[in-house]
Amino acid sequence: MTRTFRRLGLIAATIALGLPVLAVAADPVAVLFVGNSYTFGRVDPVMSYNASNVNDLTRPRPDLSGPNFTDTAGTRPWEPHPWGGVPGIFKQLADQAGLAYDVSLSTRNAASLRGHYLNTANPNWDLRGNIASRKWDVVVLQEQSDAALPAGRGANANFPQFSAYADKIQKYIHVGAAESYTERSMYQTIYGGNANCLIALRTATCSNTTLRNVPANLNANPHAKVFLTQTWARPDMVFAHLSTIADANYPAVPDGRPIVDTTKPGFPNGFADTLYYAAEGLAGMTADLRTAFYGKATANPGFAGVAPVGDAFQRALDQGVAKSTGFYDASGVYSTSDRRDPMNLWWDDYLHASRHGSYLSALVLFGTVTGIDPWSFGANEKAAADLGISRLDAMKLQRVASEQLSVAGIALTRVACLHANARAAGADACR
Repeated sequence: MTRTFRRLGLIAATIALGLPVLAVAADPVAVLFVGNSYTFGRVDPVMSYNASNVNDLTRPRPDLSGPNFTDTAGTRPWEPHPWGGVPGIFKQLADQAGLAYDVSLSTRNAASLRGHYLNTANPNWDLRGNIASRKWDVVVLQEQSDAALPAGRGANANFPQFSAYADKIQKYIHVGAAESYTERSMYQTIYGGNANCLIALRTATCSNTTLRNVPANLNANPHAKVFLTQTWARPDMVFAHLSTIADANYPAVPDGRPIVDTTKPGFPNGFADTLYYAAEGLAGMTADLRTAFYGKATANPGFAGVAPVGDAFQRALDQGVAKSTGFYDASGVYSTSDRRDPMNLWWDDYLHASRHGSYLSALVLFGTVTGIDPWSFGANEKAAADLGISRLDAMKLQRVASEQLSVAGIALTRVACLHANARAAGADACR
């Protein structure tokens, strides 16, 4: 394929996305990832991957006048900025495809969409301000891992809250009007009174009268494409095991890996963690997450669609590409990966993604946003090599992502010459 024909293919993908064609030739496409540790990757090699080529908007900024992001209280020493994470992988894929994408991430540990909109982190962490900091062409929203689940099906399960704040952020990106409200009035309007609100939420949120003042987003863009990321199922919510906490013995333990929680009085040897999907398994949890995210996108046409990351995880399990059992040993302690196992999509806490899981996530996000088939990258893809993922495993994950995107009805363009030479410098692959 000549450079001219490849350029036409990329222009076609850009038209399918609904972005200006000139973005391919001139102005970079401004992409913002809004999320949490699922987004920034939690642990190296993903966490810091390609950080120099993306903009970590929550890194400490002593160069700025004002206090933004200088207060690191509550952050974890084993997660140092700057972060690259899944956006860093996405950026590497875009560069190899010859796409001019300017990628930023606004993330914080355990951040929910509500937390982003209301700035519930440290006072000088202006997460909402990051969303309003420029005119974005694409925004990808990552909710807290279990927040979109039905009531009682996760420690943070609160579908009404997820639904309400997904809508608010979408409107803030597209319209940007200032507003003042209380959550009590918001939920009572949604549910038609306090009694119905209490039935729906089962929390005191229905009585929360704190006045929330949200300034206008002066960089609102009605043409921005806003996507929801479907989160993945979690083995730690499915399989019997002892509850764990992060090992805080830093720097002797540099990554805060999980250890059995022996801090609870009366349980010196640990205690069983709460399971929410022991009967339904990972597939059942995936199904509930699918219903939540696709239901939200269907109900609100302001969303451009859903990146089916969780479904891609489940597809990899169903096809035997990735490990689906054996996450914990007989005593209830997590089992580290064995070289004889299929690849593991989860890190040792069986909550966050491993390098393989983050790579799969980035492939699905890339295909969703750009319309370019992840199959296009092939065995020579650079990000996989950088992350220590074998060529065979990279191709398996590319195929899984491609299949899942197709099943989800996302139109894809294959770039065959990129498949043959993905590790060439940028657009040189198809010259």
